[in-house]
Amino acid sequence: MIDNELIAILRLQNIPNLGDITAKKLITSCGSPTAIFSDKVSHLRKIEGVREKALDGLYHAQYHAAAVREFEYITQNNIGYIYFTDKTYPRYLKHCADGPLLLFKRGNIQLEGRKIISVVGTRNMTNYGMAFCEQFIEDIAPLNPVIVSGFAFGVDICVQRAAMKSNLQTIGCLAHGLNQIYPRQHARFTSEITENGGFLTEFWSSSHPERENFLKRNRIIAGMSEATIVVESAEKGGSLVTADIAHSYNRDVFAVPGRTSDTYSLGCNNLIKQQKAHLLSSAADLIYMLNWEVGEKDIRPVQKQLFTELDASENVVYNYLQKEGKQLLDSIALECNLPIYLASSTLLNMEMKGVVRPLPGKLFEAI
Repeated sequence: MIDNELIAILRLQNIPNLGDITAKKLITSCGSPTAIFSDKVSHLRKIEGVREKALDGLYHAQYHAAAVREFEYITQNNIGYIYFTDKTYPRYLKHCADGPLLLFKRGNIQLEGRKIISVVGTRNMTNYGMAFCEQFIEDIAPLNPVIVSGFAFGVDICVQRAAMKSNLQTIGCLAHGLNQIYPRQHARFTSEITENGGFLTEFWSSSHPERENFLKRNRIIAGMSEATIVVESAEKGGSLVTADIAHSYNRDVFAVPGRTSDTYSLGCNNLIKQQKAHLLSSAADLIYMLNWEVGEKDIRPVQKQLFTELDASENVVYNYLQKEGKQLLDSIALECNLPIYLASSTLLNMEMKGVVRPLPGKLFEAI
């Protein structure tokens, strides 16, 4: 990319009220980033979906000057970058209208043709969450997926360290520029992550880890992955925002269930209850739901977490599914003589017990 084009892209990134969606519309209509700034405002105003307010700062000198300064920082510090039309731009993120115009990168990031999943969760991870992360990564490692997370305390850094231990590529999506690391305590992991993947961000060197940046960062985590996994979350939290964004992108979302009395399982349990996420009890669940091709030798068998007993309703449903195979909720309720609400809660309980699993198209089957 020639220097003038990169400066023009940076300039578009920096203009207030001109978001990624509008910037892409302008580029598509004008043919290139530089062409926008030589076009007539009267033409730009006619582009469908471009608001007048978005054009207010287009020709202000301070935004051009700031873009030049950031360009100089990028070139002097050998910062890599990926434009949204580049072949190396994350392929799933290309399908997101609000995907970043430009991503800055550091490390050895290789995404072409790779399976990519995001794993997020609470910063206040419990031993239960840690054990799940480590076992999940160990079990899925033979499929060699790329593991994406936010490099934060708790689940994020746990799953990224587990990925490095299994020699998997892992990517930390940052809420600030590449000239700093947050949290600082994680600086000791940057070299190893850079060797086993790297870091991505849309933020300039002048950006700091502010709250709104984390919310913007979450759409990258959700958007660049085939599926998003929430390991542990309280009733509210950033990982639930990431899950909601992934759901809005029509991506698969998975949640690790926990006891109803556990604070940091409430968010995951609610995602499952609201049917925004599939229940995830092992790597095998994810592989099955994403229809990943896997040979018998690729992943070791995982012992199902079975409870000792099924109650009367669960026995009826289980026997019906064993006999008839995959069935819709309505059919299960009708044939098992259960009200819809009871059939739904029964199936959820059976998922928790590891004896049934949900399928695409709102089908269920016995395991």
